[in-house]
Amino acid sequence: MIVQVLYFSWVREKVGLSKETIDTEAKTVSDLIMELCIKDECYKLAFSNLDVIRVALDQELADQNSSMEAVKEVAFFPPMTGG
Repeated sequence: MIVQVLYFSWVREKVGLSKETIDTEAKTVSDLIMELCIKDECYKLAFSNLDVIRVALDQELADQNSSMEAVKEVAFFPPMTGG
């Protein structure tokens, strides 16, 4: 399946890209992260502490165990704060 992957804030800085289109066999977000980490060392660095990575699937907050079925866009970003 083809998905658009977006990276924000320091995740983008570590990966070196703001977005990319990838062909993945991932069934879950966790599977996608593993695929990315195998792809290049920069992904391994960006995803080295999964406790501080948030994910959105098609602009809806999700978790790393969420299914990738029919997903078109995945976004990775650090935790947000607001006021």
